[in-house]
Amino acid sequence: MSDGIFIGGGGTGYAEPQTLLFEYANRHGLIAGATGTGKTVTLQILAEGFAAAGVPVFLSDVKGDLSGLAASGSVDFKLHDAFMKRAETIGLDLQYDKFPVTFWDLYGEQGHPVRTTVAEMGPLLLARMLELTDVQEGVLNIAFRVADEDGLPLLDLKDLQALLVWVGKNAGDLSLRYGNIASSSIGAIQRQLLVLENQGAAQFFGEPALALSDMMAVDADGRGQINILAADKLMHSPRLYAVFLLWLLSELFEELSEVGNPDKPKFVFFFDEAHLLFDDAPKALVDKVEQVARLIRSKGVGVYFITQNPADVPEDVLGQLGNRVQHALRAFTAKDQKALRQAAENYRLNPDFDIADAITEVGTGEAVTSMLERKGIPGIAQRTLIRPPASQLGPITVAERQALMDASPLGAKYDTTVDRESAFEMLRARADKAAKEAEEAEAKAEAAEEEAPREFQNARRWDGGSTKRRTSKRVTSSRQKTVGQAMTQALVKELGGTTGRRIVRGILGGLFKSR
Repeated sequence: MSDGIFIGGGGTGYAEPQTLLFEYANRHGLIAGATGTGKTVTLQILAEGFAAAGVPVFLSDVKGDLSGLAASGSVDFKLHDAFMKRAETIGLDLQYDKFPVTFWDLYGEQGHPVRTTVAEMGPLLLARMLELTDVQEGVLNIAFRVADEDGLPLLDLKDLQALLVWVGKNAGDLSLRYGNIASSSIGAIQRQLLVLENQGAAQFFGEPALALSDMMAVDADGRGQINILAADKLMHSPRLYAVFLLWLLSELFEELSEVGNPDKPKFVFFFDEAHLLFDDAPKALVDKVEQVARLIRSKGVGVYFITQNPADVPEDVLGQLGNRVQHALRAFTAKDQKALRQAAENYRLNPDFDIADAITEVGTGEAVTSMLERKGIPGIAQRTLIRPPASQLGPITVAERQALMDASPLGAKYDTTVDRESAFEMLRARADKAAKEAEEAEAKAEAAEEEAPREFQNARRWDGGSTKRRTSKRVTSSRQKTVGQAMTQALVKELGGTTGRRIVRGILGGLFKSR
């Protein structure tokens, strides 16, 4: 095995080869550039390089092009001659090859379903995904706290929906312990859950939940598994997409052990369309992302952001990205020109050319690159011709994808949903029990009244009806006590019906979760 991934070589008169060293690959990276400048191919060759070195990879396939990693490139491909010419120019012995790929899909259509539980997602990311206000997020945190204290497992959305109904019915008592719980806040959360349902995301919550070990696999030949998330449909729900990837990153952070400075990463995570993560994100969330990016490298995880402009990434996060591939940027406006200058300033100067000019001049498949060198020093910026991929450029067919999914051993584990007893069933059982006890109490009260001695009945007539009024009050009071319990029973039962399922469907939430 070599000591790194060969990125490319000389372009436009410059012949410095560029290699991403494995020992610094967990120092994270950035792939930036305008649409159509070659970011996807750069991502593809990096995934190939890591997999060949035995490093598992996770990436999102936003345009549907990256499934070609599962198939070998071909001499029949129309760009074969161009590939061979470029390989000769940069000194590469191009050998076509395919790589071990596992397909995943939040919707379970183009890959194995990806699931997590509501509890694992946690209130922070769930509130972010639902776009809740601070007050509404506070109510959601109360619901999670109640579930934790009462032993109510939150696995899927109907669990969360049932819990919110229960919290609303018991708001008076809970408010004394946790603060005000407004019914309007609960209603707002329910409406946002309905929005998520309409986006088709409800199936993300549930079991079996994803085990990270199933993504961090190595095949019989010692090559790392490439996990491809189908994101072409998911991109229509950008908030869901961003929160899911944040959740996955947080899971890696929490579950992996410290490894210090490994010879190569344990796992590499590519975050495509990274601007969706930071658009309108609260500062607290951005701070958490920066914290994870800074600390997760000690666990052997490399994180690579792919976006159109480096300005899409906050400065504190950008400062953590040591390996950089900058494809062409277009500067048509004053704002674009400012972003271009800022992008150029992020590179170590090369006295042979102006970096800002180079970023605007590089063609498709060419980039300004800077890789960390020995001792983690940023390399001098170089104009680089990106190497051709060894795998197929472009997607495989639907039939080929389905064949790979059918052959995957993970299908037996994840393709069928499991619905075990959790908060929904437990709350429904409580309501059924309370309603039954109320009915029995009412029946006993009525029976006692009917079996009263005749003398008591006559005495009640002579005392002006006062005894009857007292008895009536006791019966009325008993009936009133059952009203709330009966309503709770009706509401929880309704959640099991068609209307309830329509209300409940939705999805996601919790970086740095509270369990």
